[in-house]
Amino acid sequence: MHFPKLPDWLVYAAAVSALLIVAVGRQERSDAPPPPPPVPGEEGLPLGPSSPFDPSIVVQVPDRPEPGSGTAFSVGDDGTWLTARHVVDGCKSAAIVVADGRGVAARITVDPTADAAILTTEGGAPAVPLGLDQPLRRGARAYHPGFPQGHPGEAASRLLGRENLVVHGRGARTEPVLVWAEVGRTDTLKGTLSGLSGAPALDAAGRVIGVTVAEAPRRGRIYTTAPETLKTLLGPRRRPSPSEFSSSEPITTENYGRVADGLRRDLRVAQVVCLAV
Repeated sequence: MHFPKLPDWLVYAAAVSALLIVAVGRQERSDAPPPPPPVPGEEGLPLGPSSPFDPSIVVQVPDRPEPGSGTAFSVGDDGTWLTARHVVDGCKSAAIVVADGRGVAARITVDPTADAAILTTEGGAPAVPLGLDQPLRRGARAYHPGFPQGHPGEAASRLLGRENLVVHGRGARTEPVLVWAEVGRTDTLKGTLSGLSGAPALDAAGRVIGVTVAEAPRRGRIYTTAPETLKTLLGPRRRPSPSEFSSSEPITTENYGRVADGLRRDLRVAQVVCLAV
């Protein structure tokens, strides 16, 4: 029995198609499930029972804060937070959102040389442990819990290397950053990651290795501050607090959505809003 000989072009086309299918199949995509719905606030109970903030220092936060919002995370139980500089640069007043429509006023200290800023509040949340001295390896994973587009969400990424971020206009500078390839995000999150600025970049042990500062959506890139930037900014504040020694489960592409929900629930990661410029 003889089979007809296939044309060469058809054989080549089949081979190329097979290679494309294999290549696409190997692309990493680790999306997280949607976050749980927020618990609505009740009149007379601006803060949940586990909140470390005294109701007397709580301020009103508008439903749609202007001129902008981002993410912040606790690095000191005394009320020390980190965020991206451009989230609060130029703000006359800012607040850490601690409940539905309620926030705590935050004093702002921007880093003049990098896209990072320190926020200080009266009262604080348990600190997220720092891992600024940990060695960085190409291909390592990072997890970015925060408030993209003003709502709870997160992203996962893979380390590609280092680059210099050039900023023009206000606060013009060149600073070193880490470049990450996005490999996953909250399943229902589409489009820009705007609002994730200021989120911690966490390693697999849940330690902070950078602050999320920018994205390149068309290239699927996420940029974070370099560890040395935060070392300089925090200085003596890097002394670990008791909560930094508490154990937590390793973060993976399977559970990072659940870990992020826990960090937001404990106010270790919170939304920051600029109230006035």
